[in-house]
Amino acid sequence: MSPGILGKKIGMTQVFRSDGQAVPVTLLKAGPCLVVQRKTPSIDGYDAVQLGFVEFVKAARINKPLTGHLKKAGVEGARFVRELRMRPGDDDLKPGDKVLIDQFKPKDKVDVIGVSKGRGFAGLVKRHHFRGGAATHGSMFHRAPGSIGASSFPSRVLPGMRMAGHMGDARVTVRNLEIIDVDTEDNVLVVKGAVPGPNGGYVVVRRAKR
Repeated sequence: MSPGILGKKIGMTQVFRSDGQAVPVTLLKAGPCLVVQRKTPSIDGYDAVQLGFVEFVKAARINKPLTGHLKKAGVEGARFVRELRMRPGDDDLKPGDKVLIDQFKPKDKVDVIGVSKGRGFAGLVKRHHFRGGAATHGSMFHRAPGSIGASSFPSRVLPGMRMAGHMGDARVTVRNLEIIDVDTEDNVLVVKGAVPGPNGGYVVVRRAKR
């Protein structure tokens, strides 16, 4: 058993349970993956496995350092490589071993990690859900940030102050998503709920930590 698997987001749809309840789901193209490297406590100081998502990709699309790294493990066509920590009960994986979707089953809980959609430069109301000021009666305070600190003390803007800026395009983890179905023939994982990122974006599916 592997601690997780790599894949791509296909898109969202819905499925119906036996009682007629509609369930929103996300389809993930998960695997096949190959083990690129195994990190061990004796050599690297921690126990982890490095997986590569195998897909059709031109050799020119993979940079030279990664090409050499993959060649060392005997792996080809893996542009998306990520590392997952090993946990008690996981298999002793070695470079070149396959990690397939059949290790998951319905009702398992997983954490899905992806990169959220980039929204560009956004203001306070959109980025942090500030309420804003009154919209009428001569108000000149509509979508402004308001006070960002005191002048006499500490006479500076404190770190972490919520302000306008770059929104999205950040690593997001959605925890405890339920697996609804597993299609081993087409390597498709059906999980309940939404997953971060656009359709076609890479994701990491790991076994739920909590």
